Amino acid sequence: MPIRSSFERDHSFGPEDIARLSATFETALGKLGLVDRKDPATTAVAKLIIELAKEGETTPSRCAP
Repeated sequence: MPIRSSFERDHSFGPEDIARLSATFETALGKLGLVDRKDPATTAVAKLIIELAKEGETTPSRCAP
């Protein structure tokens, strides 16, 4: 799941937020060893990062599992 497209559809985030949170997503996937973008765990990570960001948390080190 490309997290960037999820953010772009939402319109709640600016370009800088999208870039930062996309990088957070990629970092989290790397730390978790997730490579298959269709894996439900990958989707769960994306949804968690989006949820945290909507609650105001945009610090990458606090969003990545």
